Amino acid sequence: MESFRKLIRGWLGKVLLVLFLLPLALAGMESLFGTGSNKDGVAKTVNDLEISDKDLEVQIKNYKDQYLSMVQGDESLLNQSYIAEAALDSLVNRALLIQQAEKLGITLSDAQIEQMIAQQPSLQVDGVFSKTAYENYLRSIGMTSQALIANLRQDHALKILSSMITDNSLVSKVDIQQISNLQSEQRSLLLSSVKLDAYKNQVKVTDQDITAFYNKHSQKFKQLAAVDVDYVVVSPALFGSQNQVTDAELKQAYDQFVQTQKKNAKVEVHHILITTDARKPAEAEKLANDIYAKIQAGMNFADAAKQYSEDPTSKNVGGLVEAYTAGAFGEDFDKAVAAANNTISKPVKTQFGYHIISAKPEAVNIPSFESEKARLTAEVLKTKNANVYTDTVNRLNEDVVNNDALDVVTQELKTVKIETAKAVTLGTTNPVLSDPNVKTKLFSDDVKNGDRNASSNIQLANGDTVWFKVRQYHAAGVQPLAQVKAKVKEQLIDQKAYDLAKAKIATMLNDFNKLPAQQVLSKYPQSFENAGVFTRSQGLKREIERAAFSVPAPKEGMWSVTTAALPNEMVVVAVASVKNASVDSLSAEKNQELLKLYQNYRGNQMLEDYTNYLKSQAKIK
Repeated sequence: MESFRKLIRGWLGKVLLVLFLLPLALAGMESLFGTGSNKDGVAKTVNDLEISDKDLEVQIKNYKDQYLSMVQGDESLLNQSYIAEAALDSLVNRALLIQQAEKLGITLSDAQIEQMIAQQPSLQVDGVFSKTAYENYLRSIGMTSQALIANLRQDHALKILSSMITDNSLVSKVDIQQISNLQSEQRSLLLSSVKLDAYKNQVKVTDQDITAFYNKHSQKFKQLAAVDVDYVVVSPALFGSQNQVTDAELKQAYDQFVQTQKKNAKVEVHHILITTDARKPAEAEKLANDIYAKIQAGMNFADAAKQYSEDPTSKNVGGLVEAYTAGAFGEDFDKAVAAANNTISKPVKTQFGYHIISAKPEAVNIPSFESEKARLTAEVLKTKNANVYTDTVNRLNEDVVNNDALDVVTQELKTVKIETAKAVTLGTTNPVLSDPNVKTKLFSDDVKNGDRNASSNIQLANGDTVWFKVRQYHAAGVQPLAQVKAKVKEQLIDQKAYDLAKAKIATMLNDFNKLPAQQVLSKYPQSFENAGVFTRSQGLKREIERAAFSVPAPKEGMWSVTTAALPNEMVVVAVASVKNASVDSLSAEKNQELLKLYQNYRGNQMLEDYTNYLKSQAKIK
C-alpha cells in the first residue's frame, strides 16, 4: 500500500484516468462532478449545485447510446424529448442524493480509497497491484490525484446511501405468494365463439351515428407521421468490372504496401526518465544531459537506466517500455522514438520530465511483389471501380438536384427504375426506406414544413445510393372524419353487432353469476369448448387473456364468465377453476429468485420515493 501511495502522489499523479471507475459509477459521474472546469451555460440548479449544459449533453448521449443498442442503431426511432427529460432528471436525482450523503456524513477515508484503487482487477497482475498496468492507461489524461480521490469519495458516498435504502426493503411471505400467484396462477378456460355476421345485418347506422362515434372515439383514429414518396436506387454492382489495372498502378500499390509494412513495424523502446517531482526543471535537464554524455562515452544504457532512471517499472529491465504505443508519453516522445532508429536520443522533455530514449525497430520481412500481385490487382481494381461509381453518383446527384427530378437517373442508367411507396412511417420495413439515414431525411423538419424537392444522394448501409422525392406528407395526429369515415363506420357496425350479440346472451351471463355451471349449460344452447389450462403470457390472444385473467376465481362448481371482442367475433370466456402455487411448493432457488426480484422492485421504489421527497425540499430551478 505504501508503494501505491507514493506512486499516486508522484509523477503519475499528474495524469490519472478513472476508466476502472465506470462500472462503479452511476451514469454521468465522469462529467458532472469532475474538476469543476465547466464554463458552459447552466441547465439546472439543484440547491447550490449547478448542472451545466455540457453535463446534460454528455448524459443525453449516454442515454441515447443505451437506447440505440435496443433499436439496432436506428436513431429515427428514438423519442428525443423523452431522452432529454430522463437524462436531466437523472442528473438532478444524483445531485440530490450526493448532497444528502454529505449532510449525513457518509464518506470514505483516503486510505480506504487508495486500498480500493489498488484492489481493482484491471490494475492487478496475478492478483497483485501492478504499477505497469497502472501506467498503461494513466499517462496521457488530465485528472489529478486529488480529483480522482474526490470523485471516488463522492461516488461511493452515493452508492452507500442508495444501498442503505434499496438493500433494506422488507419483503414478507405474503409478498412472495402474491408474486408467485401472478407468475404461476393456472386458469382452466372454456371458450364459446359467436360470429357477428348475422348481427351486422341487423345494424343500421346514419351519418349522425358515425359523427357521434367518431367524436367519442377520435383517439382510436390517430395516425403516425407518414409520407408518400418516389425513389430510385443505384448500386455499385451495376457498374461491374469495367476497368483494367496497369503495371504502373500495380508498382505504385506495392510501394505503398512496403511503406505501410515498415511504418507498422514494432519498435522496442527503452528510456531513462529524470522527473521534476523533487527538483527544478533546469536541474532535471542538466542531470539528463550528464547521463547522456556518460552513455555517449561508453556507459551501457541498461546500467545507466538501473542507476539513474526514476521510472520504477522499467529501470530494472534496461529501461524497457513494455507495450509501447504512440501517444503514451506525448508527441515529442514519439518524434524522438521515430528519429532514434537504432540510436540514442538526446534528452527529450515531456510532461513527465526528461527522457533519454533508445529505439530499435524490429526487422520487417516484406513479401515479394509477385506474391502480392494478385491481391494488389484485386484491390486496385476495386478502388478504380469504386471511383467510377463515385464519379457517376456525383454527376447524377448534380442532375437530380438541378432538375428536381428522379428520371434523370433512369435516363442514363436504363436498368434502374423509379419506385413508389405510400404511407411510409418510421416503422416501415422497406429495405431502402427503412435505412436510418433515409428516414432521418424523409421525416426532417424541411419535409414537414413543405419541402417537396428531390433529395440529394443518400448512401445506404449496403453501399447503394438512393434519391427520393416526397409527394405528400401526412402529419401525425387524429385523422379527420372525412379521411376515415369508412373505417369509423366499420368499427361502429362491429361495436353495435357486438352489443347485440352480448345482449342476446345477457341472461345467460347473469345466470353464471348465480347458478352452478352445469345448471346454466343445461338451460341454454350455448356450446363451450375446453381450451385447456393457461398461465399469463402463454400464447392466448391478447383480448382473451385479458378477459380470462380479469375475472375473480369462481366458487366450487361455478364458472366466472365474461366476453372478449375479436374481429367479426365475440368470444365468451369462462374460467372453471384457478390453481395457485404455494410458496412452500417452490424450490429454494425459485423462492430466492422471487425474493430478490421483489426486494429489488420495492427497494428501487423506496429510493424513488426518497428522491422525490428530497426534490420537494430542494430549490431546483
